[in-house]
Parts: sequence; structure tokens; C-alpha cells
Amino acid sequence: MTAFDVDAFTARFRARAEAVRERGVPPLEGDARRAFIESAEQDFLDYSLIADAAWAVEDGTLVFRLPLAGD
Repeated sequence: MTAFDVDAFTARFRARAEAVRERGVPPLEGDARRAFIESAEQDFLDYSLIADAAWAVEDGTLVFRLPLAGD
């Protein structure tokens, strides 16, 4: 198994967030359209959080730190 590259991992999440932001909305109407948009917004948030998190390895565990309050 190759070594785990956390920077490459977070870069993939950054690319996924950008892909979600750039993709269009398929021809959906009503509830299906709202559900698609809500899902895309949640995907973007999730990917962005991991992409922007500070990380460290502590006692053999990968730890992501996400600030919950503005600085």
C-alpha cells in the first residue's frame, strides 16, 4: 500500500467542491429540482469543510480541525 498523502486527499475534496459548484442543474422540476439543489449545496459544504480543514497526526490518528466560530 502506498503512503497516505493528506494534502492530496484534501486537494481532491477541494476539486470535488469546485465540481459541485460548477455543475449545472439537470432539467428537473418542482420537488426533484429542490432536492437536487439541496443535495448539491450539502455536497459543496461537506467537501469544502474537509478541503479547508487544518489537519495533524496525533498519536497515530489523523485529526481534522474545523473552526466552528468565526475568528
